[in-house]
Amino acid sequence: MKSVILGMAVFGWMLAGSAMAVDMPADGKAKCGACHAIDTKKIGPSWKDIAAKYSGKADAEAVIAANIAKGGAFGWKMGNMPPKGMGATDAQIKSLAKFIVELK
Repeated sequence: MKSVILGMAVFGWMLAGSAMAVDMPADGKAKCGACHAIDTKKIGPSWKDIAAKYSGKADAEAVIAANIAKGGAFGWKMGNMPPKGMGATDAQIKSLAKFIVELK
């Protein structure tokens, strides 16, 4: 009985760890979190959906960064994103684009 309870506890910790493995970067929360989430659509597409759209493209990070910088709809039919989101700097945009591309 103890081994069953222990096994269930370990399994629970494993699930909780995997669910919390990816967290939105601080700049992403502050600048983009009102419209975007990692894995759910809000006002804009989820970052995982964006990552999937550009998956396998050599210039994905650069294209995503350019899109964040210039703003627009980019074929999502969800409204236009303002240029530079909520005032993100070029360094924040580059870092966020890298994060998005690395999402699975």
